[in-house]
Amino acid sequence: MLIPLILSGGSGTRLWPVSRKNLPKQFLSLTGAGTLFQQTVTRTRMLSRVAAPIIVASEDHRFLAAEQLLELGIKEASIMLEPVARNTAPAIALGALHALATDPEAILLVLPADHLIGDERSFVEAVQLALPTAEAGWLVTFGIRPDRPETGFGYIRRAEVIDKNAYRVEQFVEKPNLVKAESYLADGGYDWNSGMFLFKASSYLEELAEHAPEILGAVRVAYATAKSDLDFVRIDESAFSKVPDNSIDYAVMEKCRRAAVIPVTCDWSDIGSWSALWLAGLRDADGNLREGDTIAVNTANSLLRSHDRHLLATVGVNDLIVVTTPDATLVAHRNAAQDVKRVVDELKTAGRTEHSLHRIVRRPWGSYDSLEAGERFQVKRIVVKPGAALSLQKHHHRAEHWIVVSGTAEVTCDDKVFTLSENQSTYIPLGSVHRLRNPGKMPLEIIEVQSGSYLGEDDIVRLEDVYGRS
Repeated sequence: MLIPLILSGGSGTRLWPVSRKNLPKQFLSLTGAGTLFQQTVTRTRMLSRVAAPIIVASEDHRFLAAEQLLELGIKEASIMLEPVARNTAPAIALGALHALATDPEAILLVLPADHLIGDERSFVEAVQLALPTAEAGWLVTFGIRPDRPETGFGYIRRAEVIDKNAYRVEQFVEKPNLVKAESYLADGGYDWNSGMFLFKASSYLEELAEHAPEILGAVRVAYATAKSDLDFVRIDESAFSKVPDNSIDYAVMEKCRRAAVIPVTCDWSDIGSWSALWLAGLRDADGNLREGDTIAVNTANSLLRSHDRHLLATVGVNDLIVVTTPDATLVAHRNAAQDVKRVVDELKTAGRTEHSLHRIVRRPWGSYDSLEAGERFQVKRIVVKPGAALSLQKHHHRAEHWIVVSGTAEVTCDDKVFTLSENQSTYIPLGSVHRLRNPGKMPLEIIEVQSGSYLGEDDIVRLEDVYGRS
C-alpha cells in the first residue's frame, strides 16, 4: 500500500501576521478550498491503492490536525505528535517506523502540509510514474521544472536516466543568487527541490542507518516509548529531545547513492512568503491580489489582504504587501517578503505574544477572542462547540463574570451545577473550581469579564480535562 506521510510541523513565520506559531500557514485557508493541510490530504485521495495517512504534527497543533481531518471525513489517520521540533529527517523516520509496524513493504509518499499544487492531475501522474523506481529501492524526489530564475528555492541537478521516467540525482544545490539561477534555467538540467519524496519505508531507514545512524538510533528509542492518547501517538519528550536536528536533504539525500528525481510540471509553490502567495494567486488586471474588504486606487502589483469588518485602502502604491489582522498590520515591499521573519524574531526578543497567538485563539472546545484588556481587567468572547466543555479548573489571581449571549450554558462552580440561558449571568469567585459546558446543539457564546492582579493564560490550574491537558 501507498501511505501518505504528511509533515505538518512547520511554523510559517514568513507569512506573519496571518500565520503564527499556534496557527501556522498549513492550517489556514490561503487560496482555494480548504486549508493547505486539507488540500494536501485531499490530493493523496486521488491516488490508487492509497492507505490512511500518517500525520506528523507538533504537540501544539494536535487538535487542529484532528479537527481538519474530521472535516474531510477522515477518521482512520494516525497522528504522531512531535514534542519538540527536530527537522524532517527524524520526522520521516518516525513515520517510517510507524508504517513498518503494520506493513513491511510500505511505500511512503512524503509531503509537506503547506505546499500548493495547481495541476493536481499532473502531480498524481508523476507519483504513479515514480512507483516502480521506488519499489526498486530508490529514494525518489520530485523536481519541479523551473519556469523562472528563482532564488528562493534549492535546485537538483539531473544525471543519467535510470528508466524512462526517473534520473539519478547528480547534485543538490543550495539557493542560488540571481546570476546562478538564470544559468540553471538556461542549462535545462536543473529542477527546483520540492521537498516531496516517494520511497519504501525500509529503504529510507537503511539509508538513514548508513549516513546518520545517531538519528535513527535516537528515533527508535523515542518511538519504542510512544504512547497512544485519544486519537494521537505521543512521542516521549525526554527521548525525542536527544534526537539530532537535521533535514532529510543533509542527513540522507545528499549522501545517498540511490537518490532519484522525477521532473514534474504541476504549478507548484511552497507558499514560503507573501510574494510567493502573490505569484500563485489570481491577480486582477492591475496585478493586484486582493482578499477581504479592499479598495485599490492607482495601485499595482501588490498583495492586499484585509480581515473581517476592516476596510483596507491603498492609493498610489506599487509592489507592496499589506496584510491586516485584528491585532497587527504588515506593510512590506514585495521584494523584501523573505525578511518578514525578522519581525517575528523581534517580537520573540521583546517577549510579545503576537508571534505565537492571534487575538482569536482556537481551542479543542471552540475559541476565544480577547476583545479588550487593561490594568486588572480583560474582556473575552468565548464560543463553545455543541457538546464540548472547558476543563475543570481554578485560578489563583482572578475572578470571572460570565454573560450568556446565545445558546445554553451548563456551569459548574464548586459544589453547584446549574444552567444559564440567553441574557443570564453568573460570577466565578477567585479560587473557585469551575467548568463551562455546552449541553445544546447550537454553539454557546458568552462574554467573560476577568478581574484580578494577574490575567495570564498560565494562571489556569486544570483539575480534569477531556482533551488530556490536565
